[in-house]
Amino acid sequence: MTESTLLSVNVGLPQNVEWSGRTVYTGVWKRPVDGPAMVRRLNIDGDGQGDTGGHGGEMRAVLVYQVQSYRYWEQHFGRDDFEYGQFGENLTVDGMPDDEVCIGDRYRIGEAELEVTQPRVTCYRVGMRMGEPELPALLVSHHRPGFYCRVITEGHIQAGDSIVKTRTGPGALSVADTDALLYLPDRDIAKLRVAVDIPALSPGWQGSFRDLLRGSTVAKPAWDGFRELLVTDVVAESATVSSVLLTAADGTALPSATPGQYLTFKVLALCGVTRSPRLLAPAATASASNTSRTESRAAI
Repeated sequence: MTESTLLSVNVGLPQNVEWSGRTVYTGVWKRPVDGPAMVRRLNIDGDGQGDTGGHGGEMRAVLVYQVQSYRYWEQHFGRDDFEYGQFGENLTVDGMPDDEVCIGDRYRIGEAELEVTQPRVTCYRVGMRMGEPELPALLVSHHRPGFYCRVITEGHIQAGDSIVKTRTGPGALSVADTDALLYLPDRDIAKLRVAVDIPALSPGWQGSFRDLLRGSTVAKPAWDGFRELLVTDVVAESATVSSVLLTAADGTALPSATPGQYLTFKVLALCGVTRSPRLLAPAATASASNTSRTESRAAI
């Protein structure tokens, strides 16, 4: 791995943000800090989280994202307006790619030492912050999630600090591979077994991987073949992305959905097409929600 550098320390306290007709309490809006910042066991001074169930805490005290991914998404979206902290990260770094950094690796930055604990959680808030609702799914499918760290040693850090690797985690399981094990199909069972034996991996991810190992390597479908569903609402998230709410045509409850799960739909409209969109949020028991990109040759 090439030498890495801390480019920016970013913090922000939770605030109410109006989005898609509702109010979201979120700390995803981060801004660069001038000068040294104190890294503590649960947070960087001046930082906070709105959804403490999915963000923050000892195992997710610091979120790291790479400037190389900034450049990648600038090209992907055709934008040039990104600022440090825009992906909700606390540390913007040069280097430390997701396909090289591994769970359990430790790094010294300034006075602090951090340990990598898990990939970024797939959350709609980063899409809200970026004005790109499909971004949470893209972070997974393009293998650029970023990662969380816990604080081994508290201390001051600041932009310009060198990042020095102090320990290699057991198992050599990269952040990108760990993320794919949870969110993408065709899981590598051998890597699942490696993951559950890495002490540094966050308990929530440990539990999810143990559940996957206990279950069948091939998930049993909720039903055979295609099932008729009805569109109950279509919410435009952007000019090219819409959320579609579905219910069963026979009125029975649909199985609970899992964020990141793939569903295959046969859309009977202008022409018959098949799509496999990704679920971005948990669905209610009686309905399912999916977000997919609109294409001119298909309509719902």
